[in-house]
Amino acid sequence: MERARRKGQLTAREAGLIACRSCARAWRPGPARCPRCGARLQSRDRMSLQRVWAWWIAGVLAYIPANTYPMLITETLLSNDASTIVGGAVEIARHGDFVVAAIVLVASVVIPVGKFVAIAYLAVSIQRGWLHGSRQRHRLYEVTDFIGRWSMIDVFVVAILSSLVQLSVVASIRPGPAALTFALSVIFTMLSAQSFDPRLIWDSEDEDKDKNEGRPA
Repeated sequence: MERARRKGQLTAREAGLIACRSCARAWRPGPARCPRCGARLQSRDRMSLQRVWAWWIAGVLAYIPANTYPMLITETLLSNDASTIVGGAVEIARHGDFVVAAIVLVASVVIPVGKFVAIAYLAVSIQRGWLHGSRQRHRLYEVTDFIGRWSMIDVFVVAILSSLVQLSVVASIRPGPAALTFALSVIFTMLSAQSFDPRLIWDSEDEDKDKNEGRPA
């Protein structure tokens, strides 16, 4: 605490306050919920990593059938075609729409897998008490939390196609079983990222600095 005061950087925790994660208002200990926005007040959520891993595992389990089962089923009088996420992107590329195929692959494969890796990396770094790269890890958390909303593009495309196709006598398009599992995977991953308490990233580094500065010369 003396170190923070000398540098003019006194955190809410060092001042005996609790900062709300939703509205960033600092309060004195006492109320269980933020009087401003109603969010739960807690200096550090020590159980957050358990929830992070629970939602992360659920997201991975849902992501596997999302890539093995059909995402889109097209039925005509002459054929019945079922396309997976990657298979649909390849088919789009064969028709010359390389930009659309790239967008589908990035939103359906690169972003979800990247989020799984990023969340696992952040959780492991907290559990192992890594002391360096706190700023970069916090930035990684913000990016991971921000891009989560764009992972639903496949579900949106399937919903739009299903609603636009009106030739029910000649052809019909309906979502495959992968649409549900993919949506669940995205939701579980978003919950995993939101369960992560980014304040834990800085605790190990701050505690290590306090120990080093408290040692006798």
